Amino acid sequence: MREQSHSRTARRHRHPSVMIDGVMTMFQGLVLLAVGVLGGVASTVASVASVVSYPALLALGLPPLSANVTNTMSLVLTGAGSVLGSRPELAGQRDRVVRLGVITALGGAAGAAVLLLAPASAFGVVVPVLIGGAALLLLVQPMIRGLAPRPGAERSRWRLAGVFGVAAYIGYFGAAGGVLMLAVLAAMISESLIKINAIKNAISGAANGVAALMFAAFAPVHWLFVPPLAAGFLLGGYTGPRLVRRLPVRALRVIVALCGLALAVKLGAAAYR
Repeated sequence: MREQSHSRTARRHRHPSVMIDGVMTMFQGLVLLAVGVLGGVASTVASVASVVSYPALLALGLPPLSANVTNTMSLVLTGAGSVLGSRPELAGQRDRVVRLGVITALGGAAGAAVLLLAPASAFGVVVPVLIGGAALLLLVQPMIRGLAPRPGAERSRWRLAGVFGVAAYIGYFGAAGGVLMLAVLAAMISESLIKINAIKNAISGAANGVAALMFAAFAPVHWLFVPPLAAGFLLGGYTGPRLVRRLPVRALRVIVALCGLALAVKLGAAAYR
């Protein structure tokens, strides 16, 4: 999740890394490793890694913007871990992943640029609606013929624009971006949901990766926290696909949708009070 506002100074200058007493304790390191593992599993299974990791970073003392960009830096390894763990599902999908990955990388860059240059307060009001709508769409998609993939759907300009838009959202704000991406891809690709989930993990990693590069240069990343959190994300991202293989497709769809709806309610309560 992205901070609701940040200073003008953050837009104009590079920031030094935020430090908490200049050191990281053993306790903080172990907490971050554990949080990373849980977040990596949550990302690959239910597309909601930030629900686990972002509040943990806040609890460890990071300001919201620093927590957000530190989380994004570490999330890059979730994508790497999920790709390694999803090799059976990604077999034969290279061209598709590369083609969609280019779009999501560009979208992630656009979203990160907007975050660094403009306040996020107005968008924060729309975010709960987007997430809730995507979760409901994912839940009912098999029952609505018009949302089922059709021949040529993968090349549809509107649906490719949807992929770009979700990737920009991931770079800009990110909460439950995987839920949004899974909903869009499920309406584009005629594959099992488990394979679509693996593709989602891979191409969302491209959006996170490009955003992370921009945040490394222009945002207040707390670098001491990145290695243990990233290591946990790598382990969790690698383990998650094994759990997904054991879940019935309907159960996976329901889990992702319910997690998305829960997060939409949580964010909506904060945004609309």
